[in-house]
Amino acid sequence: MAFNIQSFYGFNATQEPEQIRHFDDDFKEHYSGSKFNYEGEDIVTQTATGSGNYEDYKNAKDRRKERNNSDAFSLNLGPIEWIFYLAIALAVIYLVYILFNEGGAGLFSANRNKAINLYEDITAENIEHTDIDSFILNAEKEGNYRLAIRYYYLLVLKTLSLKNHIKFEDDKTNSEYLNEIYNKPFSKDFEYTSYLYNYIWYGEFPLNADKYQLAKTNFATLLKQVNT
Repeated sequence: MAFNIQSFYGFNATQEPEQIRHFDDDFKEHYSGSKFNYEGEDIVTQTATGSGNYEDYKNAKDRRKERNNSDAFSLNLGPIEWIFYLAIALAVIYLVYILFNEGGAGLFSANRNKAINLYEDITAENIEHTDIDSFILNAEKEGNYRLAIRYYYLLVLKTLSLKNHIKFEDDKTNSEYLNEIYNKPFSKDFEYTSYLYNYIWYGEFPLNADKYQLAKTNFATLLKQVNT
């Protein structure tokens, strides 16, 4: 039996005729997509019209439709809505008028215009508009000399505040006021009247008419110096 090497390796001795393939002239167009881009180069697509040159886009007309801005601000309100918004606007205007005229004056000066009957009612907000002299006269008529000294000291603080020597505050001490006027020529007299006030008022020192006149003279002298 003859050994057939082609049958042993499974070769088919019959050979197919060689076919010659031809490529179309535009075969590259079928492989121009991004999935055939093996080199990672940027692919620039072209529009259907135009050469891609700057001049073509420079001379072309803008085909985008311009937006009418007036449409964004147009209010399609009916008569009832217009009346509603007009009423709100008038109410706001009236409120502003009240606040800055009649109502505003009463609102921001309620404490200042509050009736002052006792020395406790005199505060930093109303002391400059309080007639302390009348309180002193009433206390003298009633023979309440300690209270008159209390009002005299408040009159001194009021005068110093009006002259911009101190800033009157409800919780300030006599020492703090003295520090504010330590370089003034009347600082020593203020220190002494502060001592008299503390001794008579807080020490509850009894005063007769004669002793009151002596203490009153010191306050009157200090007030004269401050006003000059």
